Amino acid sequence: MPVTETSRQREDFRALVRDQLPRLYALARVLVGSEAEDAVQDCMVKALEHYEQLHDPGAGAAWLKTILVNCCHDRLRARARQPEPVDFDDREAEGFSLYRKIAYEDPFPYSDSVHLDFLYGFSRDDVRAVLLALPDIYRIPLVLVHMEGYLAKETATLLQVPLGTVLSRLQRGRKAFEKGMWDYAQTHGLLKEGVR
Repeated sequence: MPVTETSRQREDFRALVRDQLPRLYALARVLVGSEAEDAVQDCMVKALEHYEQLHDPGAGAAWLKTILVNCCHDRLRARARQPEPVDFDDREAEGFSLYRKIAYEDPFPYSDSVHLDFLYGFSRDDVRAVLLALPDIYRIPLVLVHMEGYLAKETATLLQVPLGTVLSRLQRGRKAFEKGMWDYAQTHGLLKEGVR
């Protein structure tokens, strides 16, 4: 039985999905949390519908990631047409510096590398918990730029917002993440020597 173009495309699509599914799901979990499976499913449906538009099989991973980011963005928009207002007038949060806080508080007094000791106290799950606690408008640009390697300009295009908005959200998101790391460490007892 001869192999048709359609059956070859289906097999190529299956192979691409098998290879990329774990990465897509991990990214979706960070972007939309509990809606990750639905977002990945939306991504697969859209990708299958438009697979013939993918002319370079080597670009398949980036193509799927872009579709997933758009699906996640659509879900977040549907979740709340207006993002929750976040009050960053609080001078403590706005001017917070994790580096200075660790140096001032000196949670590991006998350490020569206090900043590294602080970071080593966090597991992947701890960092994920801090990241997921951030508001969507800050978490998504942080993940896309710092974890997925998108440029700020590409992130602005994906999120359909001006570049200045993305840069502002990145700055505020980094400050909120730093403060979240410190607060999480205090709450979960990570500021004790020998915790991990």
